[in-house]
Amino acid sequence: MKSSRHYGELCYPFIHETSTLCDFEMVTDELCTLIGMALSAMPPEMADLAADLDHLQPLAFHVNGSIRGTLAVEEADVQWVVQRLRHYQDELGARQHTFILPRGTVPVPQLHLARSCAKKAIRALVRVEQEGHAIPDVLPRICNAMCNLFFLMTLVVNRRRGLDEVPFTSKSYKV
Repeated sequence: MKSSRHYGELCYPFIHETSTLCDFEMVTDELCTLIGMALSAMPPEMADLAADLDHLQPLAFHVNGSIRGTLAVEEADVQWVVQRLRHYQDELGARQHTFILPRGTVPVPQLHLARSCAKKAIRALVRVEQEGHAIPDVLPRICNAMCNLFFLMTLVVNRRRGLDEVPFTSKSYKV
């Protein structure tokens, strides 16, 4: 497929590549958008969560360009996400259920979509590596940590609203 040379008819310079690297970049672009959606929907009384999303959103774009371009994610970024994970784990305390059904009102659905998209980014990294690209270990680590953080954020929002999570018991896996 040929790219158009006309202004406005090309959304991304690498859009017609057959490499999964472009797919990874599309997924992380989507991740950045979903974080923005969650941030925009965050109620004012949850300013701490909004501040964290505000910090996370540019990190998603830094992950996006860190293979084709210069690595823009550092160990300090991973540690910041892990620190925020611990913060919210402390707020939640011990949990009874490992699996829950993803439910709640805005911004919970957006956070669940961001969580799922972070998983897609990790899977895309696997394919990009299979194609021969070197993947710095900081990239899958931060994507995994972000996925876990988005999940905890859904629990925090629902808990602060007094909503109980709906547990899910798998018939496929023993947990």
